[in-house]
Amino acid sequence: MTMPTAYTVAVEDATPESGGQPSAGPVYRSIYAKDGLLQLPTGFESPWQFFSDSVKRNPGNRMLGRRQTNGDSKAGSYVWLTYQEAYDSAIRMGSAIRKCGVNPGDCCGIYGSNCPEWIISMEACNSQAITYVPLYDTLGANAVEFIINHAEVSIAFVQENKLASIFSCLPRCSTQLKTIVSFNNVSSVHKKEAEELGVSCYSWEEFYQLGSLDCELPSKQKTNICTIMYTSGTTGEPKGVILNNAAIMAEVLSVDHILLLTDKVATEEDSYFSFLPLAHVYDQIMETYCIYKGSSIGFWRGDIRFLLNDIQELKPTIFSGVPRVYDRIYSGILNKVSSGGSLRKMLFDYAYNYKLGYLSKGVPQEKAAPLLDKLVFDKIKEAFGGRVRLFLSGAAPLPRHVEEFLRVTSCATLSQGYGLTESCGGCLTSIANVFTMMGTVGVPVTTIEVRLESVPDMGYDALSSTPRGEICLRGSTLFSGYHKRQDLTEDVLIDGWFHTGDIGEWQPDGSMKIIDRKKNIFKLSQGEYVAVENIENIFLQCPLITSIWVYGNSFESFLVGVAVPDQKALEDWARNHNVTGDFKSLCENLNARKYILDELNSNGQKHHLRGFELLKAIHLEPYPFDMERDLITPTFKLKRPRLLKYYKERIDQLYEEAKKAAKPIS
Repeated sequence: MTMPTAYTVAVEDATPESGGQPSAGPVYRSIYAKDGLLQLPTGFESPWQFFSDSVKRNPGNRMLGRRQTNGDSKAGSYVWLTYQEAYDSAIRMGSAIRKCGVNPGDCCGIYGSNCPEWIISMEACNSQAITYVPLYDTLGANAVEFIINHAEVSIAFVQENKLASIFSCLPRCSTQLKTIVSFNNVSSVHKKEAEELGVSCYSWEEFYQLGSLDCELPSKQKTNICTIMYTSGTTGEPKGVILNNAAIMAEVLSVDHILLLTDKVATEEDSYFSFLPLAHVYDQIMETYCIYKGSSIGFWRGDIRFLLNDIQELKPTIFSGVPRVYDRIYSGILNKVSSGGSLRKMLFDYAYNYKLGYLSKGVPQEKAAPLLDKLVFDKIKEAFGGRVRLFLSGAAPLPRHVEEFLRVTSCATLSQGYGLTESCGGCLTSIANVFTMMGTVGVPVTTIEVRLESVPDMGYDALSSTPRGEICLRGSTLFSGYHKRQDLTEDVLIDGWFHTGDIGEWQPDGSMKIIDRKKNIFKLSQGEYVAVENIENIFLQCPLITSIWVYGNSFESFLVGVAVPDQKALEDWARNHNVTGDFKSLCENLNARKYILDELNSNGQKHHLRGFELLKAIHLEPYPFDMERDLITPTFKLKRPRLLKYYKERIDQLYEEAKKAAKPIS
């Protein structure tokens, strides 16, 4: 059955179940690629060309900016490197890399948070056809050590405050790593420590002086490995995703293509706010796109407390975020509106519903309610500096109510997308001003074909009237495999199709909605299958909590959970019930636990969860799940094995409590 319409077109028929292989739905492309997927133009061999061409066009334009900080830590204006200045630095640093005996095809690590040196290091590698390997800023020294050894990283550019982390693992990876270059300065103690291990250590300026502007650049091919990007994963060791030059370039051109057809491409007049980690493909593609278009990139200071202050100083026009950031912004705005008095809230609600009505009818953002934008929503626009025209969201599904709120109040286009490191970033994206795509991740980009594959164990049928199944991808922006792990590559790349592990559902307009995750499924002792992420997403709609981890196994007949309560909601409950104590003690209060457990289960029943999908006991955790305790990945996905290890004792207690509370069978 061919269901998606409007924004997709079927290019191959569905395939029935055969030889143990599940059935698969039709193959779809975006209507913008109905006659064929976007191809790389002749002569495009490396992302280096994006940069060098922009330098030729606009050598004096602003490229990389950061705020100057004084001794009192107050930040000043943004100070900029021009395209020519950044180019000259990249050429000299690339030349210096070669003088250290690093050759085309060898691996260079980059370790640090977003800053001009990160981009210059990346472009230095691109100039010399050297593979750059991001060392995760949030994974800690053990993962850094693993990546250096696994990718055989021989030189690394390192942020000054990350040098201690590198040096802590250096004795165990000095057979590979022979040169360390600081983004800034390096102490004599670190230099001596490195020398004792046979490793050279340079400040940025020292290494810059080693290089030369007068150097010959090697030839490049689109099949060369551009980067090996390690994904943290929720289990096991990091996997090195191989992305070649062709995939990176095709992804960047697909961003430009979809914006050209549906919104407005970036230009030299645009500025991009850089704060999502450059170690991840999402932000790296967006920054490479900005470089391709000659736009400017301004970096945050690296402190979440000053995020909005940095945005207001930069006044960007393009902003990429993740749901967690947008959710904080949404909550902050809502609190301000609520505390502004009943008259102001009444005006806000009127304006909101008025504009929502027109957006729902398909009226473009800028024409839906221009007067109300100026009178009511302008302050929200000013919170982002006043110039943002395009918001992008990725990495996880954006809650529908948050997406609607931002579409109505931000006075800008918001586009939610879906992608993985293995798809070189975005592979599906919602279309600007198409309001029916709200709550979805949109349609395939113009380099990708998509089909759903049935998952019988979970009851998902790709051939049903509402097609559901595992999202599978094929196209020119897919990865080349996992570095040194052919076994893992063969697990997910089958007959040219990359199996994402995510469960999708085609919508009537041809957009895709993410509804589940294939891997996070287990069987309870009575034989019932539980798709735990779907259950967690339903519980997360309860306003009393901010995070939840649901646990079960095949030896138990019911589920338990660990939830992080919303502090204000719990304190309001305590005040209304004359319960005293700080937040931590409220989390331990038996009545508070029962209250939140009952509310979660009530919410679950409203969403038609079955009895065995409800919780029998819950632990309230006062501290958010974090990367410091290794409980979540850098993209905020739950690390289930780590959570179980961390809360094992508490989980055992929850099962014991629930069994004692259960009535005996008569």
